[in-house]
Parts: sequence; structure tokens; C-alpha cells
Amino acid sequence: MSDSFLPAAVSAYLRKRSASSSWQLNERPSRSFSGAVVIPSLAETANLPQTLLSLSRNPVDLLDRFMILIVVNNRADADNADIEDNLESVALLPKWKLQYGLQNLFWVDAASAGRELPLRQGVGLARKIGMDLALRHLDYSGRDPVLVCLDADTLVQPDYLPALVRHFDDAAAGGVSIPYRHRPAASQAGQAAIERYELFLRAYVLGLERAASPYAFHTVGSAMACRASAYIAAGGMNRRLAGEDFYFLQQIFKTAGVATLSGTTVHPSPRSSHRVPFGTGRAVGDMLAKGGERLLFYQPVVFAIVGDWLAYVTENHEADAATLLNGALRISPVLHEFLEQAGFGASWDNLKNNCRDSTRLIAAFHGWFDAFRTMRLIHHLSGRYPRIAPEEAVWPLLEVSAQINVSEMLELLRKLQGAG
Repeated sequence: MSDSFLPAAVSAYLRKRSASSSWQLNERPSRSFSGAVVIPSLAETANLPQTLLSLSRNPVDLLDRFMILIVVNNRADADNADIEDNLESVALLPKWKLQYGLQNLFWVDAASAGRELPLRQGVGLARKIGMDLALRHLDYSGRDPVLVCLDADTLVQPDYLPALVRHFDDAAAGGVSIPYRHRPAASQAGQAAIERYELFLRAYVLGLERAASPYAFHTVGSAMACRASAYIAAGGMNRRLAGEDFYFLQQIFKTAGVATLSGTTVHPSPRSSHRVPFGTGRAVGDMLAKGGERLLFYQPVVFAIVGDWLAYVTENHEADAATLLNGALRISPVLHEFLEQAGFGASWDNLKNNCRDSTRLIAAFHGWFDAFRTMRLIHHLSGRYPRIAPEEAVWPLLEVSAQINVSEMLELLRKLQGAG
């Protein structure tokens, strides 16, 4: 679609923020779509076919409404093996398109010589390239189209697209976190590592939920989606080498809200990887190399302090900064120390001066005390309350009367968080 036929907000975004000008689709779509599933792919020739196969098992009528966009990507300084694998993927994509009956499968070559990602760029930019390119080929004449993030080593269920369409047909929030559960690992050690790491992620979200934080949702790159309007309002995908999912959904929450999807589950890979500085693959690799017991969990008291602070601000939002800081000191001297270092006093005064009513003030406070600042506070509190083993940390959050092991806690949390 020519930019002249796009909505003004979409055209303005593409003009000012698009990362797609240096890359293009393998062919121009002949029509527009109600959504796009964007999949970055780095050395995934062995895994991408299974992801495409899982997508192909979704209803034909919905596959007809969605474009599937693969961004095969690497930097010029990537390992030769990764580059060769990517070039093989690019060569095989026409075959896979026919093999899996995905007539709306498109791809971007960001791997061949001269088309690579810039140095120090990675999955954030790869997602952004795909999502920005998709914006030009979405149908804006009816419902707000949808942008979906998936990974090339992640499997979906046949109810994946139906659940997404059903959700966005009437959801108030512009973004959604999709339930996930990692697939079983090939080895006992690998299984223990992925279970412990997934439990860590789930326990963190559960702790935020117990604290009544509005950021109590999962931020997994292969398990998130948003409306196109929400994507634009949030300024698009960021270009981070890792953690792009965390910062993206944080920004989506601030501008359009984030809900949790029901009705389907995605299944990421449990494998280890050292492609990014942190994340699932890195954590699993580190545990396999150094021992899984090294991954310790936040104490429940840390989340209790966060919850007390959030409740105190909500109940005393008419108070001045000094009063709130005194309240924070009574809750925890460590909390007070963190807020002083973060410049809360001046920030609160500014928020009060710019918000005319309590609803806007509390919303603005949560914009300041966002997911990242919440995580920083939790890290800071862990200096006073050191991390502990999951057997000690998680079962009190679960509010069960008896201790259970990692596998049992994980299964219980999966069910509680919609990935049963």
C-alpha cells in the first residue's frame, strides 16, 4: 500500500520512526491484511519449519487474514556458521511457503552481504524491521489491525490465531501478553534448568500480582501482541539487543494498556543460547555451565514492601512528597533510600503540578514507578533481603500450606497464570 493511502498517524510514524527503509519484503503483497505475525530468525533453519508447520494448523480463514513475516537477520560480524545458516533459510523459504500452504508468507533478507543489521544491533531491530514493514500492508478500513510477535523456535497451537482475533475484537487494552510454557528439554539437566528459570519468571510476576502492581504481566518476546494503533502510540518497537520485549510491553502499557490473553498457549524452546546478554537462552546456558542452584529467587518480603508502597501512595495521593517519603521510611528504610536516590521528591511534585485529578495523578505515578523502576527497587531491596532458594521463596507467594518442589510449583503456577 502506498503511504499516501495509509492513515495519517501511520504515515507520520513511518516517516519519523521507521527502521524498514533499508530492507524490503521478498515480494510486494497484492492486498492488505487484518494482522501480521512477525518472526525474527537467526540461524533457525532447523527450527523455523516446525514453527511454520504449527502456524499452518490454524484455521484457513484466519491464515488468509494474516500475513506471516520472517526477518532473517544477522550482523556483518556474526559467526560464519550463523550467516551460512541464515542464507540457507532465505533459500529455503520459497519451498517452505509451498510445503506448509502459507500463501501469505513473506520474508526479509537482513542477512546477505550488504543487507545485514548494523553492528551492536539484534533482535529488537529485527522485530522492528518486520513490524514497521507490516504496517504498510495492513487493512485500516475496519477494525484496528494486529501485530503479533513470535520467535522462530516457538510453536503455537491451532487455537493461536482464533484466540488473538477473539481477544482483540473487544479488548479495552491495546496490548496483550500471551500465555506460554517452555517445551520439555532434551536432557535431565536441561529440563531442571528451564523449569527453574520459568519458575523464576512466573514467581516474579506472581510477586508483582501480590503487590497489586499494574505491571504484573509476563514480557516474553515470542508471546506478545498489540493493535497497530497501540504500536504507533508507543513509538514502535525499540532496538535493544536484549530485553526488547520488557521495554516494549512497558511502553505499550503506558500508552494503551496490557491484558493477558486466554484461550491459547505458545511453546518456546528450552534450549540454551549465548546470542544475547540476558534472557532465557543465556540463563539456561549459565545454569547448565555453572549449576542451576545459582539462580536464586526474590524473598516474599520484597514484594510485600513494594505492595505496601503502592498502597500507601494510592491511599495518600493528596499528600506532599515529604509526607510520602516519611511513609516510605516507616515501611522500609531501604525503600526510603531507593526513593531518595531516584529523585522521587522532585518527581512527585512535578506529577502533582501536572495532574488535575486523582485518577490522572495515580496513573502518572505508575508511569514514573514503572516496570523498570519496580525491578530496580526489587534489586535494591535484595541487598537487604538476599535471594533464596525457590523452595523457600515461592510457596509463601502461592499461599499453600505445604512445601512443594520446583516442578510442582511450576505446574501450579502455569495453571494459575493461564498456561495449564
